[in-house]
Amino acid sequence: MSGTIAKKYVNALLKSCSDTEIKSIDSALAGLLDAFKLPKFTTIIQSPDVSVSQKAALLISLVDTQEIKYTNFIKLLAVNNRLALIPAIAKELAYQLSLKNNVFEGQVMSNFKVTAAQLKTMEENFGKKFNAQIKLQASKNSYPGIKIALDDLGVEVSFSLERLKAQMSEHILKAI
Repeated sequence: MSGTIAKKYVNALLKSCSDTEIKSIDSALAGLLDAFKLPKFTTIIQSPDVSVSQKAALLISLVDTQEIKYTNFIKLLAVNNRLALIPAIAKELAYQLSLKNNVFEGQVMSNFKVTAAQLKTMEENFGKKFNAQIKLQASKNSYPGIKIALDDLGVEVSFSLERLKAQMSEHILKAI
């Protein structure tokens, strides 16, 4: 349900703000996401002992922006007791902006280091496939192979060495 409410707020923002205002609000909301990861901060935001105006003032003070629509948006969320939805709103706004600009971000996970040239090649190939601009970030983990995840597009491509070995063994056993 919070996703539906977040979408309504994002749609209202998109309809009422210019592109520069939206970019400013998006970066301001993204700046608040780290604060929402702190348990003490979420306790303050959810506390009935702290007034609505104090909560709004706290959130406004955390981000250095001169955008009046951001200030009004935070005050509106505070009055409607929706401050806890800011992470969902930020995520939805980033998604809507990526759809609008046709720019999508993804992750490349592998157990080896992916070079910048390899990343660029993957970005170009996926960009051609989906007719969009793709930005990939590499991360090294314990995945035995390589996995590319483009969450906003709903795409996940993986190549596992163990899976390849199992399929080759299965194919050889069927041939015998």
